[in-house]
Amino acid sequence: MKRSTALVCLLLSLALLASCGGNTPDRDPGGDGGESPDNVELTLWTFPVGSWGNPTAVSNILVGFHREYPNIHVSVEYLDYSSGDEQISQAVQDGCAPDLVLEGPERLVAAWGEQGWMADLSELWDSPQAGEIYEKVRDACRYRDGAYYEFPICMSAHCMAINYDMFREAGALQFIDEETHTWTTEGFINAVHALTAWGQENAGMIYCGNQTGDQGTRALVTNLYGGSFTDGAHGGYTVDSEENIRALQLLYELEGITFEPSFGSADAIERFCKKESAMCFCWNASLEVQQTINNPDLDFKVFPIAFPTDRDVPELEGGIWGFGIFDNGGEERIEAAKTFIRYITGDDATYTKAVLTSSYWPVRKMDPDIYENDMLMTEYSIFMPYMGDYHQVTPGWAEARTAWWQLLAKAGAGEDIPEAVKDFPNADQQA
Repeated sequence: MKRSTALVCLLLSLALLASCGGNTPDRDPGGDGGESPDNVELTLWTFPVGSWGNPTAVSNILVGFHREYPNIHVSVEYLDYSSGDEQISQAVQDGCAPDLVLEGPERLVAAWGEQGWMADLSELWDSPQAGEIYEKVRDACRYRDGAYYEFPICMSAHCMAINYDMFREAGALQFIDEETHTWTTEGFINAVHALTAWGQENAGMIYCGNQTGDQGTRALVTNLYGGSFTDGAHGGYTVDSEENIRALQLLYELEGITFEPSFGSADAIERFCKKESAMCFCWNASLEVQQTINNPDLDFKVFPIAFPTDRDVPELEGGIWGFGIFDNGGEERIEAAKTFIRYITGDDATYTKAVLTSSYWPVRKMDPDIYENDMLMTEYSIFMPYMGDYHQVTPGWAEARTAWWQLLAKAGAGEDIPEAVKDFPNADQQA
């Protein structure tokens, strides 16, 4: 995937010089030095979604696009999560927003779409490729009024993990389905009982010192008895449901499950890798790679598994990333940006390259599996169809994340759970 240094430098220079210039009004094609309607300058701002934050990797994709569409030029600016939101807001305020941006629905749909900054991409969703996208992903990309402000390319679903060796020695493997990497709520309870009877005092730690890794604790609670975190329309939060209250009470009462008010997810991961707990509620493929390479304490078999549930299938939380188009008032530029998205997603080979660049998974079923020669990624691919509701697009999301770990801390401290959930913001709102 290497390209010449000269090309990379050229793209970087254009990105710096044209980060706002791509949004100047179209000149009269008949005027002096005017821009022809057939020649469009686009800007793409990309958050670091895998190697989409790497200029060399992105240039490898752009070379093919520029070869096929020589009259549309795309320059790139690379954002990070510490300052990217501020850069976008300032660019919109200054009237020089990018044409294209690569990120997730929580920004493209819930934040920027909510503010009226984004162009409707509904026509892109009429393509045959769009028909293959997982329904939960489609729902996340659609705003409440029916407009689509994102066209997705990749996704990831977070799971949990167990210490396979410990489960085997405790006789607890009988309570999981090793083929599907799933288990039931009853199996989870029986496994915890088996582990504690074997002598493993801490079967699992519920970290609630901050919001890091909160996707794991939310999925644990909502899956146990078929609860949800929000209503289906993403209008309000349903944390106070009977199912969630029942799940929280189970976890509090289950010997072997501890609530750790001073722990973040990193602390729980560390204890798991040190064999101080038998399972970890915050896990994914990237974590396994990272821990396998960098953690000498990890000397046991990690078995990734979905969260226990009494549903027919589990519902996992995850991430979705794709393209949005800022509505800068120029139809020609918007159409050119749509052409870029169609190029990325319309051909299987190009789409596969785009997904591999992200180091995540396709948002649609691919045959053959794009990671068929990668044992680790193939193993984790099994979780992608289990992507659940993408409630990150619900209003008040930032406040809800804080309220969630605070609720867990209250439950772990022995507060009355039905009373504690009443303090959850917007918990009783239904849209």
